[in-house]
Amino acid sequence: MMMQLQETSPNQKNSLFNAMNRFIGAVNNMDQTIMLPSMLRDVPLEEDRQMSPLKSSDEDEGDMYSYYQLLKSIRRDIEWGVRCAAADEMRKGSMKITRMNSSASTSSSASSLSSEDDEEEDEDLEKQFQFHLTGLQGVLSKLTQQANSLTKRYKKEIGIGGWGQ
Repeated sequence: MMMQLQETSPNQKNSLFNAMNRFIGAVNNMDQTIMLPSMLRDVPLEEDRQMSPLKSSDEDEGDMYSYYQLLKSIRRDIEWGVRCAAADEMRKGSMKITRMNSSASTSSSASSLSSEDDEEEDEDLEKQFQFHLTGLQGVLSKLTQQANSLTKRYKKEIGIGGWGQ
């Protein structure tokens, strides 16, 4: 399932939908190009400077195959939602919050929020949303570049570096 946008106006080029479409398209291209993913095993990420930000300091080196799998997993999460385990964790967390809220509402010391507090919360929510949206678009942009880089690197490894660019 790939999201399709009909027409993209100049104002929409930085939309979240377009960022997701670019990422999904790059991963689909990577997936269609890489016919033998096993060839990526034991190929270190360090040779490609666009791939070097992928390595974290607390993990082992990793190889291109593991990153190939990671990109496909992220695409699947975007297309189908997060996996069940994460949804179960969220459900458990929300049940705890609901219990805490219900016990707080029954206590005699519970007080209602003033309209000024509501406005501050709304403003905070808007700022949080903008912050996370900007971050998500930045992450999707980097992941798109890295999927494209992985595809180019694979082509180089198998000797078709100039094809389909």
